[in-house]
Amino acid sequence: MQLPEEWRVNPLLRVEGVSKRYGGVCALDGVSMEVAPGDVHALIGGNGAGKSTLSKVIAGVVRPDAGRILLDGKPATIRSPLDAQRHGIGIIFQELDLFTSLTVAENVAIRNVHVEKSWLVNSAALDGFCRPFLDQVGFHLPSSTRVEELSIGQMQLVAIARALSMGARLILMDEPTSSLSEDDVDRLFGLIRSLGRNGVSVVYVSHRMQEILRIADRITVLRDGRYVGTRSAADVTPEAIIAMMVGAELAQTVHAASHRTDRVLLTVRNLSSAKLKGISFDVRAGEVLGIAGLVGAGRSELGAALFGLDPTAAGTVSIGGRDNVPPSPREAIARGLGLVPEDRKLQGLMMQMSVKENSTLSILPELAVAGLVDGRQEVSRSAGVLQRMALKAASYDAVVSSLSGGNQQKVLLSRWLLVDPDVLFLDEPTRGIDVSAKEDVYGVIEELARSGKGVILVSSELPELLRCSDRIMVLHEGRVTGMLESSEATQEKIMALATCSAEHANGEPQIAE
Repeated sequence: MQLPEEWRVNPLLRVEGVSKRYGGVCALDGVSMEVAPGDVHALIGGNGAGKSTLSKVIAGVVRPDAGRILLDGKPATIRSPLDAQRHGIGIIFQELDLFTSLTVAENVAIRNVHVEKSWLVNSAALDGFCRPFLDQVGFHLPSSTRVEELSIGQMQLVAIARALSMGARLILMDEPTSSLSEDDVDRLFGLIRSLGRNGVSVVYVSHRMQEILRIADRITVLRDGRYVGTRSAADVTPEAIIAMMVGAELAQTVHAASHRTDRVLLTVRNLSSAKLKGISFDVRAGEVLGIAGLVGAGRSELGAALFGLDPTAAGTVSIGGRDNVPPSPREAIARGLGLVPEDRKLQGLMMQMSVKENSTLSILPELAVAGLVDGRQEVSRSAGVLQRMALKAASYDAVVSSLSGGNQQKVLLSRWLLVDPDVLFLDEPTRGIDVSAKEDVYGVIEELARSGKGVILVSSELPELLRCSDRIMVLHEGRVTGMLESSEATQEKIMALATCSAEHANGEPQIAE
């Protein structure tokens, strides 16, 4: 889509045809956009849209495979963050990259090309250099204060002051309000407006619809790594932005036949943790309960809390005849709950162990004879389930790291099929696998539901949730904002609840009976 001509006059930043792939995953596909001087330009899209990747390309953190970046109409070579700094580009990461054991002044000065290098630290000189920038952002504590003594909001100000001290004309902010209080958000927005009046452009990456409409001059939408369009924030509605995010052609997806019964397997009431806030829901036998939400909504944290990995502050979890939250994964498994984690390599599989060993890891006590694993039983038990999974491997003794991503995921799923829990929590089970492997995973989900198991399915792919789920629970910042039956669910409704832009998405916990 062509940008309006009036926005093409003397842009500060122009991105042309930028592409980036990570193996078989296309993070950016020919993306182009422009940012005007002094513009607060929001970058929005669903999970996996490419927002953070594009920001990192502009900031020199990631090198693109194709495309170019122009500043003031001239091609700019940006191969590293230092190159970006020399061009006047700074980035504020969601997880602030400050050295907490150092002082504020030392953080501002580190790798700053505008600070004269010296073998000795001159505290007075450092304070003289950074004080004007700290004053500009409203940070009034001594520059000798250690960062570890600051609040998150104060750290945010230090990070912005550091970017300004590097001569930044363009600052990229990735989810800058994710850890801020309302007062800190108000102060940040006041600062952003002040920067704009002084000609500093801000690219504001966020999924919070109301914040974007409040602070942005223009909004660019990405979907599946592609540029969708740019709109003036003053002339666009939340519904129009959501339609751009999800794509009109994907508004409906046919759901498979339901196997849900009235028998409740899992009851969760008012579950709270560091991230979760009063979560309540039920899972019935034969039901697939989808969990939707954007990054930071608390989807993975819900699985960790249920499985005894994260401490909880309040609430009850009723499963396996007990009403307390499982204190450990061992207890969760004993009570009939399983968890397939989001990161199969770091959290799920032993990458240097064999297919057979990984699949039987959770049932070793059942295979032990006099303290030793019975090899024949191990082969017999693992072979049956791996054949059901249509695993493609040279042998069951093959090292898991030698398999494709899809087959690695099948090995992890086979482990839980052998455990046979009553309720299985699947966190992004099809991430990074091909279409054929996805269909195999969908078949496993269908088989589990048909056999009377409960499945909790977390997915960033809305068509996947619509295809597989009987109901979809939507989370936003640790709260339930809606529970949709498959018959009424659409991508637009889910996204409205996930961004809290729907009138009925008031953030109050909802119990799905």
